[in-house]
Amino acid sequence: MILVTAANGNQGKRLLPKLRASGVPVRACVRSEASAHALRKAGVADVIIGDIMEPAVLARAMRGAQKVYHVGPTAHPQERAMGMAVIDAARAEGVEHFVFSSVLHSITTDLVQHEIKRDVEEHLLSSGLAFTILQPSNYMLPLKLQPVFKEGIFRLSWSLDRLQSLVDLGDVTDVAAMVLANSDAHVYATYELVGTGRFTAHHLSRMISNVLDRPIRVEEIDADTYLDAWFGDADRSQLKHQACVLRAISARYSSHDFLGNPNVLTWLLGRKPTSFEEFVRAEYTTFMSRN
Repeated sequence: MILVTAANGNQGKRLLPKLRASGVPVRACVRSEASAHALRKAGVADVIIGDIMEPAVLARAMRGAQKVYHVGPTAHPQERAMGMAVIDAARAEGVEHFVFSSVLHSITTDLVQHEIKRDVEEHLLSSGLAFTILQPSNYMLPLKLQPVFKEGIFRLSWSLDRLQSLVDLGDVTDVAAMVLANSDAHVYATYELVGTGRFTAHHLSRMISNVLDRPIRVEEIDADTYLDAWFGDADRSQLKHQACVLRAISARYSSHDFLGNPNVLTWLLGRKPTSFEEFVRAEYTTFMSRN
């Protein structure tokens, strides 16, 4: 049985159907009844609801698991402690294979979430567990395309002239499913998962414009504006960690390019990674079908 944490998040909701299609028993761990309902509706029967920072919830989620796929929630103020607790519980349970979704260039410690994930990686390396660490680049996120489809504006919270590497979440979860299905071939590996191309915001907007066949404007916003868009009317006094994460991203990505190489992902997939244009085309098709 495979335990997937943050199971209704960006990765989990894409990974679970792939694991289920392979016939592997899966257990999903989520924080809310709403997330549990969405997963049950999608066919996931074994769902644990609760905060895995609570020992009883974590013990219940881990019980009987042979493999674990842990996604650390980047915006969670207890992400570091959570990751270490999940690793410790997996070791106590005798888990055979622990797969950790980290981040590309986790050694970049002026990025708050990178330093946290680096610490979790180190704890995993020292745990004695058989592990695989996945290090994806920046995701191609559907959320960032919604203002483009609705308003014709592509917004980023860092310099529009800095280069970045991107990766499709479908490709990341294809690799995750492969690694979990064939543990012996992938234990003790660390894989950088990076798509093809190196893009500024201007490059990306031109590709979006080509797909939509209309002009797209680019706009740089600050981290706090992005925080408002992300968390809406939430109490800002409760979002200090999230604000720190987003401000660090804006500062780093405005002063340095963030780049990787697609070779490892290409080798693992046995094909070219999904391009940004293919991603936009698929998301726009979905958007138009719903509107």
